[in-house]
Amino acid sequence: MKYRVERLELAGGLRVLLEQVPDVGTCSVGIWIQTGSRDEPEPWLGISHFLEHAVFKGTRRRRTHHIARYLEAVGGYVNAFTTKDHTCFYARVLVEHLERAIDLLADLVLEPTFPEHEVIRERQVILEEMRLYEDTPDEFVLDLFDEVLFAGHPLAHPIVGRPETVSQLGPAELRAYRARQYRPERMIITIAGPVSITAVMSLLERYVLGALSSPAEPPLERIPLHGYRPAWREEIRPIGQAHLVMGVRAPGMLDERQYALSALNILLGGGMSSLLNQHIRERYGFCYSIYSFYQGWEDGGQFGIYAGVEVRRLDRLIGLIWQELDRLRQQRISSRLLEQAKAQLRGALWMGMEGTQSRMMRLGKDELYYRRPVPPEEVLAGIESVTPEQVRQLAQELFLEEAFSGVVLRPG
Repeated sequence: MKYRVERLELAGGLRVLLEQVPDVGTCSVGIWIQTGSRDEPEPWLGISHFLEHAVFKGTRRRRTHHIARYLEAVGGYVNAFTTKDHTCFYARVLVEHLERAIDLLADLVLEPTFPEHEVIRERQVILEEMRLYEDTPDEFVLDLFDEVLFAGHPLAHPIVGRPETVSQLGPAELRAYRARQYRPERMIITIAGPVSITAVMSLLERYVLGALSSPAEPPLERIPLHGYRPAWREEIRPIGQAHLVMGVRAPGMLDERQYALSALNILLGGGMSSLLNQHIRERYGFCYSIYSFYQGWEDGGQFGIYAGVEVRRLDRLIGLIWQELDRLRQQRISSRLLEQAKAQLRGALWMGMEGTQSRMMRLGKDELYYRRPVPPEEVLAGIESVTPEQVRQLAQELFLEEAFSGVVLRPG
């Protein structure tokens, strides 16, 4: 597939990226805000996620039920998510309803009203969401791992916030945070579909550009990652098995070794053929779920391993994991195994190019981290450039026992 992307930077700093995808019947639109849980002041922990929910509770032109029906009535959908470092509102519709999608997203992001009774009700929904996470140990343990790995830094805080902070947030705080963070220079609009930049700009002029404003107050300052001190933590929970996450800080998205990091993750725990799955789940039958993960941001990242196991086998499991980590540190990865990992990365890239939503998401993430669209050919070249020695060097740098942090949830 050809990669046709146009990028515009408008007055005030708003960035617009359009990937023209011919011969498809849908368009996907995203409005991205460069603010997330790592940008929140301590008294407002969870406000980015709360705001993402609260905009759906009413706008200048729509009430809650109107928002829900506006795209569903024509076969489309709208949704949103919050991460540590950004928030995204997105929609997918048939091509002929692109105007509806842009109209609705602009209304949500630029003109929410935060009606008090709706905000109070949604606050209770988020508190229930927190309880759901706590009752889902394989997810809750990941938040605890962030607390340990990034202790003393905003990345340690859960995206949903904490009950004691979210309980104190209301319409006034939401308006203040939105006014300060939802500003043109922190905003990106990405679109993928069979449409022209002329048509897109006409819609943006009608629904977006006139509603933008730049407050005099500067945005909240983002704190860069700083010193790391490894630590381990254990908690007792009324659960049926032990849940383990162990890992280390890792290079970020701007590091030239990102492709080697992705390959290392695939090799270690990225699928059924990975070392962890084959050598621990398949050989010993210890785990139903075991995998590795890599998450990067501009200024750093994390590389970790998750496993759920019967508590009497926990120590043995940790020993087996260290055997695999030591194997990667001490032995050169075979060209065959590395080629399998590269094939998985290539496949994920091309399969992600088959839908307008995944293309739109890719545009947004590229702009967030690189401030430019990254062509698939460049990604493929990066994947192909990874060597067995680069993977081994990364393993030797990252997989040091004294550098690892971890969290264990034990049944009790």
